[in-house]
Amino acid sequence: MAVIHHTVLTPTKLELLTSWLPSRPWYQRGAGEPELAKAGGFRLDDPQGEVGIEFLVVTDSSGTHPAAYLVPLTYRGAPLDGAEHALVGTMEHGVLGRRWAYDGCHDPVLVAQLLALIEGRAQAQDQNASDTPDREVTRSYLGPALTGFAATAVDDHEGTELPAPDGTVLRLHRVLRPAPLLPPEATGHVAGSWSLPDGTRARGLFAVLHTGPRA
Repeated sequence: MAVIHHTVLTPTKLELLTSWLPSRPWYQRGAGEPELAKAGGFRLDDPQGEVGIEFLVVTDSSGTHPAAYLVPLTYRGAPLDGAEHALVGTMEHGVLGRRWAYDGCHDPVLVAQLLALIEGRAQAQDQNASDTPDREVTRSYLGPALTGFAATAVDDHEGTELPAPDGTVLRLHRVLRPAPLLPPEATGHVAGSWSLPDGTRARGLFAVLHTGPRA
């Protein structure tokens, strides 16, 4: 299990995302720069113990209506070759030193562990405590073993898609909305909860796996 270090990050994750989010095609631009707050998320363990994997949910109150975003991140102790386009930024970690933060949809370690979570081979972990499963995160999958996914993500105005050679597509919902029901074409999913600016909790789909063109 990954160890959570309660230490100082410079800059913070929210400071990095304040600069990075407006460059994304799925970001819903508000009146000014993002006004971000941490709203939830979970972690996954890297079997090799080298890469930090976090699915961070942030809310942005800069627009007329607050928006919630899912930001999968990986944290590495050295640059990831060929992933310069996916670099969110670098941070100084009080224990681990310099860390390179990447948009995890372009990191093969995160993609592999997300598929393992969907299949039930990995357990979502609490965002803030070591060796503690996150029971709010649910998953399902009906189908053969998931293979052929590469960390070649395609962004659109509301999400990110990871295609596989067999026609299967994994769609991450970057703009989060309460959605308790799976779409009929789904063969797998990951769902979770997050906090809204008014203090209430919402629950929705983080990722949906489907075969063939998305409805």
